[in-house]
Amino acid sequence: MTYWPKPKGNRMPTNELITALGQAVAAVWGKLPAEVQQALFEAAIGSAGEGSREKLAIYLHDRQSRTSPSDKPGREVPEPDSLGG
Repeated sequence: MTYWPKPKGNRMPTNELITALGQAVAAVWGKLPAEVQQALFEAAIGSAGEGSREKLAIYLHDRQSRTSPSDKPGREVPEPDSLGG
């Protein structure tokens, strides 16, 4: 069970702050240097548990503009024709 301290005064609740930071990181993931991505990824695995490694990797890979299919023209596999060619 994760414990989030209660906010004091007008401060944002910790769970909302962490969610906002996570969403911000995901939004700019592809623009971050590889070493920053790796450090954040390992920190997230440390927080979420080793069992989340593959799911998180797939999610972040899909969000990374440097690896999206539209950024790599000519890498598509052509559909075979009806004659097996």
